[in-house]
Amino acid sequence: MNIDSDNKGEGTCKGHRPGQEPCFPPVSFITFVLSLAQSAMVLMGEAPEPESGQYISNLSEAKHTIDILAMLDCKTRGNLTAEEGDILASLLCDLRMIFVKKQ
Repeated sequence: MNIDSDNKGEGTCKGHRPGQEPCFPPVSFITFVLSLAQSAMVLMGEAPEPESGQYISNLSEAKHTIDILAMLDCKTRGNLTAEEGDILASLLCDLRMIFVKKQ
């Protein structure tokens, strides 16, 4: 796998072929929180598990993941771009609503 990087942790895959490791999006705060949110959705049974395609439910682990996002919201307050802050706030609201409905 060939990766172009600009020393900021951002890269793109070139020439990805079947049998090789998958390419991932550039590293950013937004992709990080989206990844955590996707994990919470899987853990709440709202999305299939990527590897098996099965729906699972583990609300205690989902709550822990949502709590991690809430901690990030508190710890990064005032240091995020408007877009990052809006996305994080929206994800937290949506995940909390789904979690409450699942209980």
